[in-house]
Amino acid sequence: RSQRRALSNKDQHAHAIALSNQVSRLTAFRYSNRVAFYLANDGEIDPSFVIKQAWNMGKKVFLPVLAPLKDQLYFAPYKPDSKMTTNRFGIIEPDCRPDDWLSARQLSLIFLPLVAFDKSGNRLGMGGGFYDRSLAYLRYRNVSKKPHLIGLAHELQQLENIHREKWDIPIDQIITEKRVIHTG
Repeated sequence: RSQRRALSNKDQHAHAIALSNQVSRLTAFRYSNRVAFYLANDGEIDPSFVIKQAWNMGKKVFLPVLAPLKDQLYFAPYKPDSKMTTNRFGIIEPDCRPDDWLSARQLSLIFLPLVAFDKSGNRLGMGGGFYDRSLAYLRYRNVSKKPHLIGLAHELQQLENIHREKWDIPIDQIITEKRVIHTG
């Protein structure tokens, strides 16, 4: 986390543009209609250019929201004029009724932030397990293939090997400012 926070604003901006170029060529992105993103925080690679692309392509864009009574993520609609609020961790999320939220199963594609990753698709998140709990049904991928999971990170976040716990949900692809890694 300290390495990604140490990137200059100029490098962060360049990585965000390069990320957008990488994503725009992906079949999974082009053919997905309900796409979840995140808003960059703590030095994460910024998907804001990709979000703008998605809006321009007529895609429905969502951001994670933390359910107030359980430690699980849902996904709220996000538009350029969305009213925003801050959750209990200080993370900005759309301010809308829970009736408007979708579960992960209802999405085509989720872009996840990463703290670290390896080439096998193992990842480290922020340690809360929110994505793993929300995507636990994907352990049985022969039943459900949705959504496609893509981790976004700076190239410097790659580690040689990350131990996968039984509750960890692997991702399908990882995209950095330099490349697309297919993990499956």
